[in-house]
Amino acid sequence: MSVLRGQPVQHGVSGLTLVLSWIASRLALAAVGFAIALAPGSSVASATASGAATAAAATNAPPQARDWAKLAALPDWSGVWTPNMSDQDARIASDPVPWTPAAAAQIAKLEAAEQAGDPKGLFVNCLPESMPSWMLISHNAMEILYSPGRVTILGELDGNRLRRIYTDGRAHPPDPDPTFHGHSIGHWAGDTLVVDTVGILPQTLIAVSEAVGLPNNGDLHVIEHIHLAGPDRLQDDLEIIAPHMLTKPWKTTRYFFRQRARKYDIVEGVCLQGSFSEGVDANGNAIYVPAPQTEGGNLLPPVK
Repeated sequence: MSVLRGQPVQHGVSGLTLVLSWIASRLALAAVGFAIALAPGSSVASATASGAATAAAATNAPPQARDWAKLAALPDWSGVWTPNMSDQDARIASDPVPWTPAAAAQIAKLEAAEQAGDPKGLFVNCLPESMPSWMLISHNAMEILYSPGRVTILGELDGNRLRRIYTDGRAHPPDPDPTFHGHSIGHWAGDTLVVDTVGILPQTLIAVSEAVGLPNNGDLHVIEHIHLAGPDRLQDDLEIIAPHMLTKPWKTTRYFFRQRARKYDIVEGVCLQGSFSEGVDANGNAIYVPAPQTEGGNLLPPVK
């Protein structure tokens, strides 16, 4: 005779039957508990669903045919868009930048140098114009491409002039790695694309011209409402929040004209190529040779 949880068990057929019956009852109870744990609303079920949702949110699901079909309902932003440069200048007067006193003093010196014919080139180091200067003062064309869950803006001149605006419902990362163009998320409000951009490097400029502007110095936040203001006129309403440089958010607008002629197609441009001259090495290979430049980035005439 042996004891099972304090109960005497008789060896033999009857004892074995009792043991098997006890095991079966315990398995049945475990199964009931497992089913209850996985029932809707239970902590285990909630944790399982939460884990599945987190995994799904971290995955870029392949677009389906219906996702591509939805793009047809969006406004037509095809073609090449060139900035209205004369309006860029006019907007500085109509929408003055609310610089802090310290920033305004620096801007006054830059403006004086520009007016004296000795401007400080802000974009001579081949770094990207970046946000928000790209949308504020660019002289170059851009294209806007739609794909499921994303709007992509490609800029002429440099291969890294690129903005990805995610429209798939994701949020900003909790702590985004700062980049020249930041992390952008957007949604459609009718025919208007509302874009929210954070995570921009503190070195990127808030510029009013190619010679006048200052670094944003961190915590930059840009909100845009982009929409058609006419058949071939794109309007970008910007709100620029730069607490270290501005006394309040700067609200201003920029316009772009649509060009459909193929001669306006954006072309490849590599900024650093301008810092080199074409040459040939000792073996007759075509190479680039560093070219002497002024401090402002202009090429010096060849030495005779």
